[in-house]
Amino acid sequence: MILPVEPSALFPFLIATLLVEATPGPNMGYLAALSASEGRAAGFRAVLGVTLGLSVYMLASVVGIAEIVSRIPPLYAALRWAGVLFLLYLAWEAWQDASETSPSKPDEGFASPFWRGFMANVLNPKAAVFYVSLLPGFMNMERSAFWVQALILGSIHILVSILIHSAIVLGAARAGALMENSPLKIAFRRAMAVLIAIIAIWLAWETRR
Repeated sequence: MILPVEPSALFPFLIATLLVEATPGPNMGYLAALSASEGRAAGFRAVLGVTLGLSVYMLASVVGIAEIVSRIPPLYAALRWAGVLFLLYLAWEAWQDASETSPSKPDEGFASPFWRGFMANVLNPKAAVFYVSLLPGFMNMERSAFWVQALILGSIHILVSILIHSAIVLGAARAGALMENSPLKIAFRRAMAVLIAIIAIWLAWETRR
């Protein structure tokens, strides 16, 4: 039986995916800040949103949209700056909420953790670049069609991201719970807001062309 993907490429791809997802970035910073301030439930809803965003990029790579975005400078720049501005908005929102006794918000519409997680991921051009530049290097076109291999490798990437993001949520929520009755609670939450702002600046620098 011939596998649709190159067996010898699976382990290197898994390692590459682990390294990419373990590198600090918008998803990691936002999930940590959200989980620390609003708890595990909000964090896991955001993980679902991030996962949907990754799925959108995986499907976009299958039909070629991700490559178009990556190769057309105005589209790439628009996505890049939209992502930076959205992260800065999230940082401002987290800073404003830091002094509230109960920072949690009702899960309605755009403001919910799910949709904020989705937008934070979809507006990150590095996700498009990942699927355009990294995936093809682990494909063997003699085995199966491009879209088949893209779906398989993309699914592996999404599974790895779910595991890592879930670990971040659990760890950050635990840290937030320990700080709940601390006199440093407001300072801690504002530090999380500053973290998101720093990641926004890092994203602007890292994705420049």
